Amino acid sequence: MNIFGIGLPEMAVIGAVALLVFGPKRLPEFGRTLGKTLKGFQTASKEFEREISKAMADPEELPPPSPPDSATTTKASED
Repeated sequence: MNIFGIGLPEMAVIGAVALLVFGPKRLPEFGRTLGKTLKGFQTASKEFEREISKAMADPEELPPPSPPDSATTTKASED
């Protein structure tokens, strides 16, 4: 198992350190919070990817720019 380049031995060490730091009573709460946070990131990432794919597949067509009207341009008067 290799998640983010971290193998099983490294995960065991991280879990042991977390158990020592947070204690056995707060560790499940910390795990739930971390899980909800990761789920939120995944949801936001998928939504962002969907929006980008939608924008790339169906670009809005803009009308071509109109040429400048020569009748409305004025020359500077010479004093």
